[in-house]
Amino acid sequence: MATIDISYFDLLMGLCLLVIPFFYLWKFKTGLLQPAVVGTLRMIVQLFLIGMYLKYLFLWNEPWINFLWVIIMILVAGQTALGRTGLRTSILLIPISVGFLCSVVLVGLYFLGVVLQLDNVFSAQYFIPIFGILMGNMLSSNVIALNTYYSGLKREQQLYRYLLGNGATRQEAQAPFIKQAIIKSFSPLIANIAVMGLVALPGTMIGQILGGSSPNVAIKYQMMIMVITFVASMLSFMITISLASRKSFDAYGKLLDVDRPPKKNSKK
Repeated sequence: MATIDISYFDLLMGLCLLVIPFFYLWKFKTGLLQPAVVGTLRMIVQLFLIGMYLKYLFLWNEPWINFLWVIIMILVAGQTALGRTGLRTSILLIPISVGFLCSVVLVGLYFLGVVLQLDNVFSAQYFIPIFGILMGNMLSSNVIALNTYYSGLKREQQLYRYLLGNGATRQEAQAPFIKQAIIKSFSPLIANIAVMGLVALPGTMIGQILGGSSPNVAIKYQMMIMVITFVASMLSFMITISLASRKSFDAYGKLLDVDRPPKKNSKK
């Protein structure tokens, strides 16, 4: 069964549905109408551009080009994380980039090479979508976890110093804050895993079924997608926090100023 294409006119008709949420954003003066409209327009432009790029990426199907695309995604994700966490570049950029790179390569290539047993693990048809899914999930979970970790440390500095003063190692004193970061970041993912298939059908599975795959194949792929995103997100956070913590404390274990300084408005 071939996938049913959506004409540009039909796509425009579908986008008309946005009138409903836009209306309520305007009616209740939420202040979100302009961001929603701008965000939607950005999404449309970006997806069309990426669609054009991926078309040629799939045609070329060169391993080094595909891997270069992953590097670009990692750099963009690192900058996005910096913006969302407000942490200093010197503290977060290298740790989160290394965490992303190690996790996406280890987990992604394991899935493509061991689970799918592809002859060419760099095949654009599988390499780009799988690595893209992993990157998206790692970014969102890392931002929540890092914000929780550092906000907890800044809020509960007395607890951290108390643990150090009572003989705890730096890793032991940081453990309660890492625990809270993991709980805050991964509880939604675990809850989503628990109701998968009962409360909602995930987008990946629906996309495969609409693309002509049998439900049995789509289910197995969805199981593995949930597993590898869970594993990669956890692994990337642990690598990132391990590297970032080394730059976040002085020689005596005191938390340094990790927040990015506010931008100064230039006055003419």
